[in-house]
Amino acid sequence: MLKCRDPEVLARFWCEVLDFVELDREEEVYIEIGPREGFGGPQPTIFLIRDDEPRNGHARLHIDVNPTDRDQDVELERLLAAGAVLADIGQPAGASWHVLADPEGNEFCLLRRRLDPL
Repeated sequence: MLKCRDPEVLARFWCEVLDFVELDREEEVYIEIGPREGFGGPQPTIFLIRDDEPRNGHARLHIDVNPTDRDQDVELERLLAAGAVLADIGQPAGASWHVLADPEGNEFCLLRRRLDPL
């Protein structure tokens, strides 16, 4: 679950980042996104729940993204084009990962290591 001001915007963003699709929704309440195969597989789903309260501090959920079909530099460009922005949370200079933020400022990392797809 990820509380957010605009579930539509974050659903589009995270669907693009994770190659997910919308699985369920209740208008003005939540959107659930997940793998194209639907429910019941090895990948989790994410509930994006509308919350108009201001965000206090860091998000409790932190996603690390591993590219599976491209290198880190190409994936970074793809994520920036999708609406991510680079973020500085005090990571060391020359780190092997990039810290980014989604359209509502939730930080996530793009790791260098490539993983085989599930």
